[in-house]
Amino acid sequence: MEPIVVEGDLLDQDVEVVVNPWNRNVIPWWLLLPQGVSGAIKRRAGLAPFRELARAGPIPLGEAVQTGAGRLPFRALIHVAGISMLWRSSERSIRGSVRSAMVIVKSKGYRSVAFPLIGAGTGGGSPERVLDLIRDELRSIEYDGEVRIVVFRGPDRRGGRS
Repeated sequence: MEPIVVEGDLLDQDVEVVVNPWNRNVIPWWLLLPQGVSGAIKRRAGLAPFRELARAGPIPLGEAVQTGAGRLPFRALIHVAGISMLWRSSERSIRGSVRSAMVIVKSKGYRSVAFPLIGAGTGGGSPERVLDLIRDELRSIEYDGEVRIVVFRGPDRRGGRS
């Protein structure tokens, strides 16, 4: 599959589900100050998705968990453990996150999904490198729906809100 790369806000995409680059879910969500995509989700969706996510318990690095979308217009959110306990992303965590998210997308029959640059913000990864890894991993997955990779470019940002 060949993903579409767009610039914009992940939460403004016309898709069924979006991917939230999360952490390992070991520290209680209410102790964290969500940043980037997670912070935007918290502001726009409310707390319900994070409360639901907390019930999932620890998430292995590179794995994914689905929750409701709260007040967002999506059918679901897919939270991926894209950063390690040291708050760093790696090729392994990024590729695993993409694969795990796509397993959920395919198993639930979603027709469209949008990914941010997993691990390019808080995770410290280079936006260009992260984009290349996500594209490469998606190309190895068979899926006939729409996949977008959303590159956030805001004021004083060069991309990478995750």
